[in-house]
Amino acid sequence: MAMEDAEQPLLSPRLVGEDSHHQEQLLSRLSNTTFTAGIDDIPPINGVRDFFREYLIESKKLWFLAGPAIFTSLCRYSLGAITQVFSGQVGTLALAAVSVENSVIAGFSFGVMLGMGSALETLCGQAFGAGQVGMLGVYMQRSWVILNSTALMLSLLYIFASKFLRVIGQTESISKAAGMFAMWMLPQLFAYAFNFPMAKFLQAQSKIIVMAVIAGVALVLHTVLSWLLMLKLGWGLAGAAVVLNMSWIFIVLAQFLYIISGACDRTWTGFSWKAFQQLWGFVRLSLASAVMLCMNILGWTIMVAMGMNAAISVRVSNELGAGHPRTAKFSLLVAVSYSFMIGITIALILIIFRNHYPYLFSNDSQVQEMVIDLTPLLALCITINNVQPVLSEWRLELDGRLLLHT
Repeated sequence: MAMEDAEQPLLSPRLVGEDSHHQEQLLSRLSNTTFTAGIDDIPPINGVRDFFREYLIESKKLWFLAGPAIFTSLCRYSLGAITQVFSGQVGTLALAAVSVENSVIAGFSFGVMLGMGSALETLCGQAFGAGQVGMLGVYMQRSWVILNSTALMLSLLYIFASKFLRVIGQTESISKAAGMFAMWMLPQLFAYAFNFPMAKFLQAQSKIIVMAVIAGVALVLHTVLSWLLMLKLGWGLAGAAVVLNMSWIFIVLAQFLYIISGACDRTWTGFSWKAFQQLWGFVRLSLASAVMLCMNILGWTIMVAMGMNAAISVRVSNELGAGHPRTAKFSLLVAVSYSFMIGITIALILIIFRNHYPYLFSNDSQVQEMVIDLTPLLALCITINNVQPVLSEWRLELDGRLLLHT
C-alpha cells in the first residue's frame, strides 16, 4: 500500500494538525489566496462591452465542462428511468414496484450519497486550483470510507423497505414487490458509495469527457440488456435488478480502471492509510453537502441542473483555489443565466406537448390524465429546480471554507 508524501497545508489547522506557528502562516495564506484577487483574475467590469466580452469567455469555459457533465448526469439517471419504462411493459405491479423503489428507496439513497460525495467538489476543486494535486487521491479515499459507512446504515432501509412502505401508506402488494426489488438492489447502493467520490475526483481535474463516454456506453448496454432480460427472456423484476446493478458496477469499475491506469498519475499515487485520518472534518463537510441536495420528467431535468452544478463547482472551486474571486463570482452569474434559460425552455416544451408525452410512460388512461393535469406545476418546479442547485454551489463553497477554518 503506497504512502503519499506529507500532506500539503490546504486544510485547516484542526484537520491537518500542524504546529501553531505553521497554522498561522497557513490561515494567512488561505485568506489571501481565496479572497484577494490574483494577477490572473478578471479585471473589474466597466460597461456592457466588458460584460459581454467576459460573458463569452466564461461561457466557453463553462460549457466545456457543463456539456459532458449534463450528458453524464442524464445517462446515469436514465438507467433507472429506462428500467421503469421496460417494467411498464412487464406489468402494472412491476412498474409500481420499480417506480416506488426507484423514487423512494434508491432516490433517497442517491440524494444522500450524491450530497455527501459533493464535499469533494470543494476539497478536490480548491486543492487542484491551488496546485496541491497530490491530495486529491487521499480525499477520494476518505470519502470512500465515509460513504461506504453511510451505505451500511442505509442498507437497513433496503432490508426493511416493505415495512417502511406500508407505514407511509403503500398497498400490501406494492410494498411487498418493491421491498423485494429493494433487497435485490443493495449492490447499487454500494456502487453509489464508490462512484460519487470518483466522479468528483475526476471532475475536479476537468476529466469530464471520459466520464461521459463511460456513462454513454453504460446506457447503451443497459438498454439492450434490459430489453433482452426483462422482455425477451421474461425475467421481469429479477432481470431489472440484474441489469441495473450490472450497469452501476460497470460505471464504477470503468472509472476506477481509468484512474489507476496512469491517466491520473499526479493525483492518484495508490492506496493510503491517510484515508482513515481527519475523518471528522470530512464528515462535517459531507453532511453539510448532503443537506444542501436532499416523477421521471422532473428527475431528468434535475440531472441537467446537476450537470450545470458540476461544471460551476469546478469553475468556482478552481478559481477560488487559484485566488480569482471575481472570476468565480462572474462564472456563477453566467451559470445561473444558462440554467434559467434551459429551465424555461424545458417548461415551455412540456406545456406545449402536455397532451402527448404522457402516453410514452403508461397505457393507463387515469395515469395519463393525472400527468396532463400536473404538467403546469411540473413546469414551474423545473424552472425553480434548474436554478437552485447552481446557486447552492456558491453557498457550499463558502460553507466549505468556513468548515475548513474551524
